[in-house]
Amino acid sequence: MNLPPKVTDRAFERLKEIGAASQGKALRIAVEGGGCSGFQYDIRLDEVAEDDLVLQGAGETVVVDPVSLPFLQSAVIDFSEELIGARFTIDNPNASSSCGCGTSFAM
Repeated sequence: MNLPPKVTDRAFERLKEIGAASQGKALRIAVEGGGCSGFQYDIRLDEVAEDDLVLQGAGETVVVDPVSLPFLQSAVIDFSEELIGARFTIDNPNASSSCGCGTSFAM
C-alpha cells in the first residue's frame, strides 16, 4: 500500500521557528537524479505549486511534487539537531542504500 510521506511535529515546529509560513513559503521535498548514490534530496523553502501534494501541521506546509512522490511513499520527514549540525532529514523505506551525508540514496 502506498502511503504519502509523513511529517513529524518536530519538523513542523522547526518550520514555524524559521517563519516559513509567515514568508508565504513551504518546505519543498524533491527527489532528483545525482548524488553519490543515484538520487538526491532537494530540500528548500519554495512556493506551493498547483499539482503539489500538500502536508500541513502547526500552521506550516510541506510540499512534494508529483514526480518525486513515488520515491517518497511512506517516508518520514523530520528535523534533527546533532553535533554535526541541524537539518531536515528523510527516513525513506524505499531507499535500498544511502550515503553517510543523508542527502543521496539508491533504490
